[in-house]
Amino acid sequence: MTTYPPQPWNLVADARVSIWRVPAADLPALAAEPVVIAGHASVFTAWIDYTPPGQLTYHELLAAVAVKGRRVSCSITGIWVDSEVSLAGGRELWAIPKDLATLDFTGGRTFTATAATADDWIATAAFKRRTGLPLRLPTTFDVVQERDGLLRTPVGAKISPRPASADWSFNPSGPLGYLASRRPVTSLELPASDLRFGA
Repeated sequence: MTTYPPQPWNLVADARVSIWRVPAADLPALAAEPVVIAGHASVFTAWIDYTPPGQLTYHELLAAVAVKGRRVSCSITGIWVDSEVSLAGGRELWAIPKDLATLDFTGGRTFTATAATADDWIATAAFKRRTGLPLRLPTTFDVVQERDGLLRTPVGAKISPRPASADWSFNPSGPLGYLASRRPVTSLELPASDLRFGA
């Protein structure tokens, strides 16, 4: 059995996020009802580099959909990590469907990332930061997954969102293939974000 920290996990994350508008009919299976406006739902994709002094260090690619809840909520539909500790904890504590993948990140003026399993590639992306005022904002939301009904996990964060441009490529035959022909509505960099994940 893989040992992982008890919840909550206190993490530090450098994240690159894109937001997409996707027809509700094209969404993958969800644990909860999506928030749909004019026939479209909001999908969030993110590359995340978890760094010291957080409790765990690893890389992650995820896709989540905004769903209905008592407060801002999302349901994770696809997520890949390069840490067996993170995989075990995510699945067992919060029913998050993590899988293992090879994730390669490069920094500098342009951030690039790739994700692939042993079978095939999943996605690639390149982010460039745009000019914006650095702000430090607190936020809270729930991650909603399926486990004997709905399991709601609270997440608290302090983020510094900065506008960015992003160029994504998705394997059309892969798990994120429903995004392959689309462009994000907006993209952000969230450097040095403090996360408290779990109850």
